[in-house]
Amino acid sequence: MNSVKSLVTLLGGATLALASNDITILDAKSPQFLLGQATHINMLFNAQDTQGMWLKMGIRVQSSLENSVTATDSQWDLYMRRTRLEVEAGFTPLTFFTMDIRNDKVNADDAGEGSFSLGDAYLTVKKPFDTSWLNFKLYRAKIDVSRTQTVKSAYVIMYDRPAISDEAAQFISHNRRATNLQAYGHIDHKIAYQIALGDATQSSKLHDANTLALSKATSNKTITKQSLFVGGSVTLSPFEGWEEKSKTETYFGQGKHAALGIGAWHVPSITREGGDTFSRTLLNLQASAHYEGLFVQAEYFYFDGVVRSWNSALALGQSNGGYVTGEWVIPAWGYIAPFGRYENWNRFINEAGYNSSVKTVGFNWYLRGNTTKLGLNYSLESSNESTFRVTSQWFF
Repeated sequence: MNSVKSLVTLLGGATLALASNDITILDAKSPQFLLGQATHINMLFNAQDTQGMWLKMGIRVQSSLENSVTATDSQWDLYMRRTRLEVEAGFTPLTFFTMDIRNDKVNADDAGEGSFSLGDAYLTVKKPFDTSWLNFKLYRAKIDVSRTQTVKSAYVIMYDRPAISDEAAQFISHNRRATNLQAYGHIDHKIAYQIALGDATQSSKLHDANTLALSKATSNKTITKQSLFVGGSVTLSPFEGWEEKSKTETYFGQGKHAALGIGAWHVPSITREGGDTFSRTLLNLQASAHYEGLFVQAEYFYFDGVVRSWNSALALGQSNGGYVTGEWVIPAWGYIAPFGRYENWNRFINEAGYNSSVKTVGFNWYLRGNTTKLGLNYSLESSNESTFRVTSQWFF
């Protein structure tokens, strides 16, 4: 009998200990959606035996059902666009490590089951000198080559970002997060900056003006030597009360912000097998604003050092273009949010045949904010090719 009482006491104590461990997941500031309040990014576990240490864990799953139509073919595809396990470990309240392992585009086309790889993997050191003006990130963190690329895919209006921004994500640094060192900060969120130095491009993502990767060229398929990239961005929030405090594209009808940004990034030297050597420069302009349910965003990109074709004599040029997008969240309709986007990209300036555009319309249904959402959209390219998508997301 005494042993039974001891067991009950032990289990009761464990329950109380767990309750006092402050495990949290719901976002207290979230509106009430059809399925409840949205969650934070990942579930938070606070350490009980040492103050200031914590662990976050969560998942991100996105699916896409697509019908792609060309002049000669129509194809359906159902695949997992994102499959990720996310972890964050806090050593102190201001020093923490963030990483995820991912297997993206599982079963897309002929990709099969794919394999897991490392995504984010960076150490954040916040306010080492007790000021928000100077913080650091080390290792695999995103560089701000584009606002929509910097925003987490869980927080974008449309999972397939504009094609020109996808190119910006590869033009300077592989997946805009090759190993790098960053300093960043802000002054009262009126002005924010990021400067970074790090590893540059990768042959499987180094594209010519025809979107062919260097690794798929007929010869001289590898990079033999390249410089580190260097660059930075500045974001201004000029209006009092309209400061941008975090980057997202989904605001759920709450608050307001207005921000302008500019970025400049450079790789001084890239040498491919065979001896061709060139440099690359990317300029980016950003503008975004939201007021309650209405959100708008636009970006412009200028690329210098674009290779016309990997399969001919080296010819360099420039590329430019941009996009504008917007969404209107309607809380009275259960947080259904119609959106639209227009993209234009001239992949090789001053030569014919390289210009393209895409028009997209659709809507998102935020059943539980970004924790659970459904979407539907239709894109029409200037070539008259089209894509219809039905999307879903589970994220916490």
